[in-house]
Amino acid sequence: MSRYAHPAGPRHADVLPEDNPPRPPRDLGELSAHVWPATARRGADGELVVGGVGARALAAEYGTPLFVMDEQDFRARARAYRTAFSDAEADVYYAGKALLTKAVARWVLEEGLKLDVCSGGELAVALAAGFPPERIGMHGNNKSEAELERAVEVGVGRIIVDSFDEIERLERIAARLDRVPRVLVRVTTGVEAHTHEFVATAHDDQKFGLALSTGAADEAVRRVLAAPHIELVGLHSHIGSQIFDTAGFDVAARRVAEFMVRVIAETGAQLPELDLGGGLGIAYVPDDTPLEPEAIAKSLLGIVRHECESHGLPMPRIAVEPGRALSGPAGVTLYEVGTVKDVEGIRTYVSVDGGMSDNIRTALYGAEYTCALASRTGSGAPMLSRLVGKHCESGDIIVHDLYLPADIRPGDLVAVAATGAYCFSMASNYNHLPRPALVAVADGAARTLVRRETEEDLLRLDIG
Repeated sequence: MSRYAHPAGPRHADVLPEDNPPRPPRDLGELSAHVWPATARRGADGELVVGGVGARALAAEYGTPLFVMDEQDFRARARAYRTAFSDAEADVYYAGKALLTKAVARWVLEEGLKLDVCSGGELAVALAAGFPPERIGMHGNNKSEAELERAVEVGVGRIIVDSFDEIERLERIAARLDRVPRVLVRVTTGVEAHTHEFVATAHDDQKFGLALSTGAADEAVRRVLAAPHIELVGLHSHIGSQIFDTAGFDVAARRVAEFMVRVIAETGAQLPELDLGGGLGIAYVPDDTPLEPEAIAKSLLGIVRHECESHGLPMPRIAVEPGRALSGPAGVTLYEVGTVKDVEGIRTYVSVDGGMSDNIRTALYGAEYTCALASRTGSGAPMLSRLVGKHCESGDIIVHDLYLPADIRPGDLVAVAATGAYCFSMASNYNHLPRPALVAVADGAARTLVRRETEEDLLRLDIG
């Protein structure tokens, strides 16, 4: 949660922060290197430039709000993960739920990664991009008959089963199609990690996975092994999101290894794959300190190797699923300022032409972001501000507390960093706002990945 989060609701504007707001930065124009995309810099007149393309040119050609992806940054992060795990029997799956388009799927494939999808729609995008189905993993806590049937038909490389119902459903479909899909059982270890903290109890009460503590995971393994048209190849464990260290993985890996011992002792089956999931964090604000891929790989592989040696198990093939860690830092959202409203003695509200329809994370999670004036160099003193959207909700906030130049005015462009994950993919048409375009920038050129929606697009589906 945000350090300055307020409860969303009708009285939102009446609730002031319990803590003091952050101190103003020394330089309002500074672009923290680990928050902004790798190619981000200040150009002439202080204009934000990403991928060699200026913010003003992007807004003029594509309009605002606008999702901008630094292709070079995304690819470099994918290569860093591939390289970090290259010395081991390991796979890196990009978690497509963070951001998935046909172009993004091709970037993932070209950089040598595999791909996770969690719905029939995400699978359709991957297949339309030409992604090899054998390099795809499919997640989901409630996969439909149609989703499972298509996954089996096209030969998805692995399916992560999440319930007894799904095991029965998948066996029935596989028998009818005369296929034998490879599956992992998703195990709930009782460990949940959030940034720097983890707790080891009271987290079986969730919709994902099969709990170790209740014996559900043991029973799931027995049912999969008893199903003649399903091949059990391993276990899956996911402990949380926006994780800045691997302490929680240590506990989870130990519990999964102990579970592997029980499975082998009871059934004689082998489990050659272990997927430790994703959720690895990124920097949204300068104080965030995410781990580098090399450190993550060294820690995770060391944890699993130690636990396997302790229990006399062969080292399984490890998989990880970075999503946000690849796409998040590569993304920037551009907005145009429409209204600047000073609330005397409190702060100034800077309203932009988007909001919770293109970034719901602040309202949902109290997420924090870094924002900067993008179209020019501001000459005013730092002004305590709140960046808000245009939706008819008092909780329509993009950045709770930030400093912008006191001379900010309507028509200026602002940019919010680290929006490449879960902004485009969670965008909505709330208040009937068309969803923004998504463009990629690289080597001084921009190209459309997904075009901006129009009012005609909205009305086309309204047949009433």
